[in-house]
Amino acid sequence: MLTTIEVFADFVCPFCYLAEQPLADAAEDRDVQIAWRPFELRPEPTPTLRPEGDYLQSTWQQVVYPMAERMGVPIVLPRVSPQPYSRLAFEGFAYAAEHGLEQRYTERIFRAFFVKQRDIGRPEVLTDVASELGLDADDFRAALDSGRYAQTHQQALRRARELEITTVPTLLVDGRRLEGVPSAEALHRLLNDAVVLR
Repeated sequence: MLTTIEVFADFVCPFCYLAEQPLADAAEDRDVQIAWRPFELRPEPTPTLRPEGDYLQSTWQQVVYPMAERMGVPIVLPRVSPQPYSRLAFEGFAYAAEHGLEQRYTERIFRAFFVKQRDIGRPEVLTDVASELGLDADDFRAALDSGRYAQTHQQALRRARELEITTVPTLLVDGRRLEGVPSAEALHRLLNDAVVLR
């Protein structure tokens, strides 16, 4: 029986990007589907963080870089300042999901920001990513400009609030919850418990 791991994440959160690998490992050789769900840490008009500020500098030096090094994941603190809002990227995610490409879109957006240091708050950057995936660039851009998926995104955020999601990444499997970057052991435990409870 297919097990779904819902992953509440924000595209500007390095820990969500780092969660990709253990999730992929957990899904390998198991009947597991990863379902990414939007959560905005700092929705508009809340000011976003600046990479040159003390908070991000210390968090990255003390936590993010050491964790990424242990995991063997390439990552850099993007120079984009202030950090972009993720709403538009999530509206693009809704478009990609409608075309069955939400997993690949998520991977590409994370890499665009945390590897290539591109400003994922800009429609032209998101359209480039969509085009790389083979999506219709003109239609994708029109969808962003018109707010075609704004309602879809707001519904997703409402669901996150109803589930009392407050931190990312948060993983849900059959109502069981795991917060933070999951270890392989914690993920296997979560999945095994879910199977036992069915």
